[in-house]
Amino acid sequence: MKLEWKYSLEGIRWEELSELYKLTPLGNKKPEDLEMAFTNSLFRCFIFQQGKLVGVGRALADGVDCSYICDVAVLPKYQGLGIGKNIVSRLVELSKGHRKIILYACPGKEPFYKKFGFRRMCTAMAIFANQEQAMEGGLIDKT
Repeated sequence: MKLEWKYSLEGIRWEELSELYKLTPLGNKKPEDLEMAFTNSLFRCFIFQQGKLVGVGRALADGVDCSYICDVAVLPKYQGLGIGKNIVSRLVELSKGHRKIILYACPGKEPFYKKFGFRRMCTAMAIFANQEQAMEGGLIDKT
C-alpha cells in the first residue's frame, strides 16, 4: 500500500479531517477547531492513500522543554497496518531534543504507547471542559 505523508497544512480538507475523527474514538471535532489546533501545532502528520486522508497526528511543542503528542487517529479500515505506529514514531522523532514528550492515551491503548518508551506519569492532572464525560470515559479519576 502506497501512502503519501504530508507535514504542511496546504490542501488539507478540514471537513474530511473532522469526519476521520468521528469514525475513530476521538469523537466530534469541528473543522474550524481542527484547523486552529493543527495550525497552532509545531509538528503534524497527514497520511493519505490515493488522495484519501487515512491517518493523522500532531504535537504541540515549544522547541525546547515539552512536546505533547495528541490527536493520533487512523481510520478503522486502516488500523492494524502500522500506520498509527509510524505516525507516533515520526512525531517522537520530530520531538527529539525536547526535555519531555507527553501524551495521554485513550483507555486501553496504553500498551500500544509503552512500545515507544512512554510510561505512566504519577503526577499528571487535567481539567476537562466536560469533567463528567472524562470520568465516564476513564480519562480521569472519579475522586
